[in-house]
Amino acid sequence: MPLSLTLIIIIITVLISMQGFNNQDFLYRMALSPYEVKHHKRYYKLMSHIFVHSDWPHLLFNMMSFYFLGDAILNIPADPTHAISGGLIQTYGVIKGNFHFLILYFVGGFFATFWPMIRNQDNSRYLSLGASGAVSSVIFAMLLWNPAIELQLMFLPGIPIPAFVFGPLYLAFEFWAFKRAKTNIAHDAHIGGAVFGLLYVLLINSEKGKEFFYIIFR
Repeated sequence: MPLSLTLIIIIITVLISMQGFNNQDFLYRMALSPYEVKHHKRYYKLMSHIFVHSDWPHLLFNMMSFYFLGDAILNIPADPTHAISGGLIQTYGVIKGNFHFLILYFVGGFFATFWPMIRNQDNSRYLSLGASGAVSSVIFAMLLWNPAIELQLMFLPGIPIPAFVFGPLYLAFEFWAFKRAKTNIAHDAHIGGAVFGLLYVLLINSEKGKEFFYIIFR
């Protein structure tokens, strides 16, 4: 059975991240540095950072989130009785569906760098790494694609939360955490990735916006 695109991305990311765990110089070269992008024209850093992570918990959290919700938007079968739409492959076919998925992940990861770039282009001490922005793009695309789906969160076991409830709450938390700015987490990248995921879904299927409000207010 062929590997899904989700698993292929995860395997590549794990292998590259493991190299970074054992080589801090490699990790530094791959990390996003807005200062180096602007002043030293190291444009590759706008994408390379999504393949490396600071440690195993950082890597596992991102890849687990990506696996479950990424695989869902790519492969979930339609279930009209529960207002669940089929995933990208069922909707657009294998080639086009995988193409949309690649755009969500990689262009979403690139889009997530815009805000950090604007804010830190002259800050030589700022570094960011990890696939959080790309994963956020895929997650929020999934939440808009299937707002009726119920999520099981690790910190709330046994309590299903509808996607249309989780999405706004998560974004509100990210904005709040970003305003506090007391951690090293790139909340601005999470927000940027989420915005891209939402916009891309609306671009390829504008009906999803109407479906979202219909499910909320039905």
